Amino acid sequence: MTNDNRLAPHRDQDLSHRGDRSGPVPYITRWSAERHPPLRMVEKRGGIGYAGEKPYDRDTQGVLWSRTPSLPGKGRPQFGQVHALRQHRAMTELRCQVCGGPADRDADGVLWLLGEDPHDRVSWPPEILTVHPPLCRPCAAVSVRVCPHLRAGCVALRVRAVRPVGVRGALYRPGASEPVPIGAVGVAYDDPRIHWVRAGQLIVQLTHVDVVDPASLG
Repeated sequence: MTNDNRLAPHRDQDLSHRGDRSGPVPYITRWSAERHPPLRMVEKRGGIGYAGEKPYDRDTQGVLWSRTPSLPGKGRPQFGQVHALRQHRAMTELRCQVCGGPADRDADGVLWLLGEDPHDRVSWPPEILTVHPPLCRPCAAVSVRVCPHLRAGCVALRVRAVRPVGVRGALYRPGASEPVPIGAVGVAYDDPRIHWVRAGQLIVQLTHVDVVDPASLG
């Protein structure tokens, strides 16, 4: 995969900005106190980096990530904005995007919930790309009840294979004095542009997927 279209997430939606805002704030939502520190971007390693970069600023693939403090509960929830490291943790550790606990898993796989017309099977590819983590069963059941978008149509999935394939974040280009941001993109790990991206969300590929009835979630 080497282009943005192939890394465009499927039509699932982030529950952090669609449900009942009077309820619990989703684990992956960013709070107002979690501001990006002032970091100077520099060119390095044939791409971008931070001046005074730390080893923890890159993942195991060598990709640069947004350095954001983790202060959940401090300030106001920024619905629609995702905390990069909590999203990454929820994806890699298969944690619920709403409560942060373990995602639901049974013999058929891990539970994912996507906003979608369950009858629109033409839109379902054999492989799904998403930036949205799985859910535990109680949070999925509540989300189906309180979220108007999910009530209008959603699909619950059991996923047996999850593979990180890239990141979504800010793409930079070389500038006269420092790298210049040019937009948000989804980039595969094998795309040369990956060295010019400051990642904000991990993209995973879901395979060996079975559709289940959302009503069975409780």
